[in-house]
Amino acid sequence: MEKQQEAQVRERMALLGATCVCSNLRRAARAVTNYYDSLLGPLSGLRISQVSVLVVLYLTGSQTINELAEKLALDRTTLGRNLGPIAERGLLRLTAGSDQRTRVVALTAQGEEILLRILPQWEQAQAHMVAGMQQKQVTTFLTQLSDLAARTYEA
Repeated sequence: MEKQQEAQVRERMALLGATCVCSNLRRAARAVTNYYDSLLGPLSGLRISQVSVLVVLYLTGSQTINELAEKLALDRTTLGRNLGPIAERGLLRLTAGSDQRTRVVALTAQGEEILLRILPQWEQAQAHMVAGMQQKQVTTFLTQLSDLAARTYEA
């Protein structure tokens, strides 16, 4: 009886291991991140996660760290730690906000210049990722990812 239970547990574990949404999403995210980084890094010295920060600032203008963290779906502490290396390169500027607890992040001219320089490679990476997919499939896929993320807030 014990061997039968162990076999059932092993079978359940194997099924969950193969179909776990989190594990599969993380594996895919690592592979996709590495691909984007391999195209963007040589030109800019940036990872796609850093490019995303600069893009939000380019599109929305200056943001407080809290606002930026919300737009990027990152916690404030993680974002704050990741801004330092980008600021040290002169790609963004951190200044005091309206009170002592608030810091404002702004894209610099150098940051904008790098974004414009890597835009063709970013477009190339994106085209590669969606190759063979019709626009409706891409839209559906992105919607499913957004829905999945939203589901985590419902728990």
